[in-house]
Amino acid sequence: MKTRHWMLGMAWMAAAILALVAGPATAAADDEGFVSLFDGKTLEGWDGDQRFWRVDDGAIVGQTTPDNPTQGNTFLIWDKGEPADFELKFQYGIDTEWANSGIQVRSRRLNGHRVGGYQPDIAHAGWITGIMYEEAGRGVLARRGEKVEFAADGQKKAERFADENERLEHIRPGGEWNDYHVIAKGNRIVTKINGQTMHEVIDDAPQARISGLIAFQLHSGPPMTIRFRNIRLKEDATPSNPTSSNPTKKVVLIAGSPSHGYGGHEHYAGLKLLGKRLEASGLPIETVLHRDWPKEEDAFEGADTIVIFSDGDGRHPMLPHLDQVAKMMEQGVGLACLHFAVEVPKDRGGAQLRDWIGGYFEMHWSVNPFWTAEIKEFPDHPVAQGLRPFALHDEWYYHMRFVDDMQGVTPILTAIPPDSTRERGDGSRSGNPTVRARKGMPEHLMWVRERPDGGRGMGFTGGHYHWFWACDSFRTAVLNGIVWTAGLDVPEGGVPSKRPTYEELLENQDYDQPANFDAEPIKRQIEEWNQ
Repeated sequence: MKTRHWMLGMAWMAAAILALVAGPATAAADDEGFVSLFDGKTLEGWDGDQRFWRVDDGAIVGQTTPDNPTQGNTFLIWDKGEPADFELKFQYGIDTEWANSGIQVRSRRLNGHRVGGYQPDIAHAGWITGIMYEEAGRGVLARRGEKVEFAADGQKKAERFADENERLEHIRPGGEWNDYHVIAKGNRIVTKINGQTMHEVIDDAPQARISGLIAFQLHSGPPMTIRFRNIRLKEDATPSNPTSSNPTKKVVLIAGSPSHGYGGHEHYAGLKLLGKRLEASGLPIETVLHRDWPKEEDAFEGADTIVIFSDGDGRHPMLPHLDQVAKMMEQGVGLACLHFAVEVPKDRGGAQLRDWIGGYFEMHWSVNPFWTAEIKEFPDHPVAQGLRPFALHDEWYYHMRFVDDMQGVTPILTAIPPDSTRERGDGSRSGNPTVRARKGMPEHLMWVRERPDGGRGMGFTGGHYHWFWACDSFRTAVLNGIVWTAGLDVPEGGVPSKRPTYEELLENQDYDQPANFDAEPIKRQIEEWNQ
């Protein structure tokens, strides 16, 4: 009997020691049905920038250093599915004085290793751990200890069920392991840390998502190290709300005033046509078109992106409303500017537009000649999907003032301008020594930017003449860009759109057609563009 008792005691001690060494169990009775997302040895099934993510001692390690910082937030994405209703469990530990991280759920890929969506948050200390944040969206959705409901019109109602500081006491500091538990069911997401409910979000707003990616975050900023392990998922085989994972996106189109005569700078007619194509694309998009800046207080309510096609410089319709636009940009709303709308005064909107869309037309730096741009190659980017090489004679502005180091910017359309376009004399838009010194060099005519806050922007310098919307790649590039800035996935073949007929191009223009107008060259050109 003594031998048996001794053996049982030794077995108990061994189990206890093993538990102390290994930490909390990786599989317990309440974990029935959970599947491991991490093999403890490799990043198999995960997609991230290998400069920042590795496996060490049975844990996923995310790390930035003074010599290896991240430009903007970066994510390690689980690429084996987009769960709808589920429970997710994992453990995290923080190895540095500063850390800002989180777990993305029901999220969407923005670009590369950037995602946007619901993010139950993690930090070293303070108010962040245990909140619900929406990356590239509405910002803080719920504080620790809050239950928050978002109505169908986006209105927020919050009630407190626990003291914020009391809940913080349940979170272990520093490098100790904490148990994280996210429960998503229908329109409801609950997050628990170490068994304590941190927040509850019930989301029926237009921005709500009911399925999507899982990803871990490394925040830009000071160096940090964070570890994750015991990552387990249990999906509900019968989701409570099996509707589309892409809620309808609202695109606000703003057309500037008439300015350039028949067929030129047809802001309203152009956006009217693009809006029709977006709504007929089969994508979950709602468009609202305004002439000039809308006066209605709720005009931008629920907007996912804003598209401006207008004159620029001091006549840019956005200029009197920069503070209003800034607030929307902070909330992750997209912004696309077409043709002259990429230009604002340097000292009045220049810095803002450069930040919001990645670059802008700066007078005495950028130029606006007419020339034939031959677009031959495209980048590996969602906005370039479905585009084919084309050549088109337009007033292609070039030599934009881009953000430093092109941070977050991807050129979409690039061509080499003829030397003749660089030989004009100095002027606000005609030429300058820097432009003349760049003979033979490529220039970017369309670009997109993913901002550090997750918002998206686009600049497109073509579009002087209305007829160009009948060029398939020209039109598709802009439609792709609008869809992308709204936060939707661009279809593999590009946004589908029916080519407008010549007769359709005549509709909604600001000016009457001149009596001696010859349509035949335009009709022939439409055929040539799309051969």
